[in-house]
Amino acid sequence: MDWKLELVFVPVSDVDRAKDFYVNKVGFKADFDARPSESIRFVQLTPPGSACSICIGEGLTDAPPGTGSNLQLVVSDIQAAHEHLKNNGVDVSDVDVQDWGHFVYFADPDGNRWAVQYIPGR
Repeated sequence: MDWKLELVFVPVSDVDRAKDFYVNKVGFKADFDARPSESIRFVQLTPPGSACSICIGEGLTDAPPGTGSNLQLVVSDIQAAHEHLKNNGVDVSDVDVQDWGHFVYFADPDGNRWAVQYIPGR
């Protein structure tokens, strides 16, 4: 039996602002945006090439905005990822070269933190 991680909840304060950030600045695909009831809005966004999506919305989690888990994306070209984020107005760190990978870091408008990793030799 496979156990697949396919959805991670990210707590945000302003769904439209967060959706704009993830879609238009980071480059995620907007898969789904629906309001099944007055108290629930479900927005699913997926990084390019990923089998795991994030979910933002209203009425989905009790976690305060900005307290999501530190999330990590893996890319095949850290320089291209860095340039993409920087050119789209994301406040992204310089490339941090470590023995176990090269990283850049950024946060969404609520402070949910992300790492982007390139794994040499992968």
